[in-house]
Amino acid sequence: MVRHTGHGYAGVVPAEARSDEASIVKNQPRIFVIGSYMHAFVIHAPRLPREGETVFGTDSEIGPGGKGSNQAVAAARLGAKVEILACVGHDPLGDEARSLWSEERLEDRWVFRDEQDRPTGMAFIMVDERGQNRIIVTPGANDALTARSADEAEEAIANADVLVAQFESPVAVVERALELARKHGVRTILNPAPAREIPDSLLALVDIITPNEAEVQSLTGRPSEDDPETLARALRLRGPKTVVITMGEAGAYVLDDVCGRIVPGVQVSVHDTTGAGDAFTGALAVALGRGLDIDHAVRFANLGGAFCVTRHGVVPGLGREEELLALRDRTESTE
Repeated sequence: MVRHTGHGYAGVVPAEARSDEASIVKNQPRIFVIGSYMHAFVIHAPRLPREGETVFGTDSEIGPGGKGSNQAVAAARLGAKVEILACVGHDPLGDEARSLWSEERLEDRWVFRDEQDRPTGMAFIMVDERGQNRIIVTPGANDALTARSADEAEEAIANADVLVAQFESPVAVVERALELARKHGVRTILNPAPAREIPDSLLALVDIITPNEAEVQSLTGRPSEDDPETLARALRLRGPKTVVITMGEAGAYVLDDVCGRIVPGVQVSVHDTTGAGDAFTGALAVALGRGLDIDHAVRFANLGGAFCVTRHGVVPGLGREEELLALRDRTESTE
């Protein structure tokens, strides 16, 4: 069964998404992010080079990145109280990471410097004129995080409303953090990127998983010709309670124990898709932390992803709530 949900996000919590006990809703949810930091080196070009080919670029950027960091900053800009567990190198790029998190008011007491003196992680990104990208990452100090790192942060995880994780961090720290969140009744979001082989035992700890179309194919081994419902059902059989497949401007496909449905996307002019999934995940965490149901939370997350692709660069594309709601108002007025 597939259905389409309606449009819109009516503010902090829509009336229809609340019970009479609406005072439970928190304006500043607590989000704990299993982080990664990759300093990003970005080149824009009319098209991406073929194997063995060199093409001229049109622009370049250097700045902060990494899925965990992006998701944490996205959530903080939307009003959440965010703590991040991460590791950076003893180098200027690590200093820049900590400076960013301080500016964005992230709690960084769980940010470490790598004792093995590995460099801060890096990401090398090529973006074509359609805004599509190709990315290579070198984890560096990110690989220093272990299951013990999560254990040390157990109290902070237990006090969170939502825990967010991704796979630029080692699987061991992600799995242990998910175990601790389950132990303490904390809702979890896993953004399974980059896609990698993971055990069903880990997926069984996940409340909401947010792959894109390529990642869900990798996780299920299904062909690209399969429709979102088939892919989502195959992934849900592996353990996560709710599957949210992000599909760009087409929106997101949601499958839970109720039914499968499409939450419509937001139509915008695309400049750069880099970081859109991180903006989506950060916004989703905040919306769920405030008490929204999954459909309203995904609508808000779609706004976060859509706003991001209208900007060049990831951090400039991580919008604040007033910017996302203004985007909603503009796009709905043209429908």
